[in-house]
Amino acid sequence: MSATTSTTSTTRRGLGAGLPDFPWDTLAGARATANAYPGGVVDLSIGTPVDPTPEVAQRALTEAADSPGYPLTSGTPALRQALADHLDRRWGAAVLPEATLPVIGSKELVAWLPTLLGLGAGDVVVYPEAAYPTYAAGVQLAGATGVACDDLTRLDAEGVRPALVWLNSPSNPTGQVLPAEVLAERVAWARAHGAIVASDECYGEFGWEADPVSVLHPSVSGDSHDGLLALFSLSKRSNLAGYRAGFVAGDPALVSELLEVRKHIGMLVPRPVQEVMVAVLADTAHVEEQRERYASRRARLRPALEAVGFTVHHSEAGLYLWATRGEGSRDTLAWLAERGILVAPGDFYGAAAEQFVRFALTATDERVDAAVERLRA
Repeated sequence: MSATTSTTSTTRRGLGAGLPDFPWDTLAGARATANAYPGGVVDLSIGTPVDPTPEVAQRALTEAADSPGYPLTSGTPALRQALADHLDRRWGAAVLPEATLPVIGSKELVAWLPTLLGLGAGDVVVYPEAAYPTYAAGVQLAGATGVACDDLTRLDAEGVRPALVWLNSPSNPTGQVLPAEVLAERVAWARAHGAIVASDECYGEFGWEADPVSVLHPSVSGDSHDGLLALFSLSKRSNLAGYRAGFVAGDPALVSELLEVRKHIGMLVPRPVQEVMVAVLADTAHVEEQRERYASRRARLRPALEAVGFTVHHSEAGLYLWATRGEGSRDTLAWLAERGILVAPGDFYGAAAEQFVRFALTATDERVDAAVERLRA
């Protein structure tokens, strides 16, 4: 059953009508099988950080704990400056502070962006063929039409003129990194067709075999950020998934539009979390430490998979290994569950991903080592 296209037996009303079951809820049977394995389940299905939140973040949270007033939807001036400084320093993108905006975790904005932009019936949103399922959920929430397509020029032949085009590099789930010239071509196509580009760059800090590039870099966007939005997350970079800390930056007019709508509906990043964001963006030592953890886990898990017949595709960046045994993803899911390993099946991510599974590197060293031993056995 495809998590992005299936219907649900649950009766829902309002915004929930028509949405599929939450994909990870469909893993209950495989989870039970894996959990019965001696030593319990090795859960590599969800990319949730398990390593400690850095001390610099914990200190900043404690110091900002006395926060009785409502936070600024826009973020404090210090935060917006920190976001602009980070984009310049890390991504080579010159962005004014007022062209940045904190969000309540990047998934929130992925899901609500079509709605916040005023899209609805008659509007087309394009997202990758192998894609994080929240893109499609956001389209459904807005009442728009979603099209999974990697070759944007194909849309010309089909007469499709999208209002919004999603890019995702490094990709979730595949780990593919799009070179600057490919990103530039897609940005140029979207601009020529009057479409907004939203680039999900949440895994950009972890390039292994390729260096990710932001759409806000001049090699992609030229001398203007018109029509561009780039989304970033601190969940992976700084182990802040529990804090819900992300941000968007790009076209000042689009960011201003998002800000005005978010003011009305109370989409506020808590002030203590804003202070944490300022602190962690100024610190790179903890990012390098986390990078080394993931690199080590990746170096142990990949050869173990290849030794038992998996072929790893893409995976040049991000926190996942995208692999296949040349069979349906649910068959691979069951094979791994019998060995106590739980993964995300490719059918979560669209028809193009049906023969793949996604292995997350977000498990402790002990659990990754357990997975390696079970594969060897």
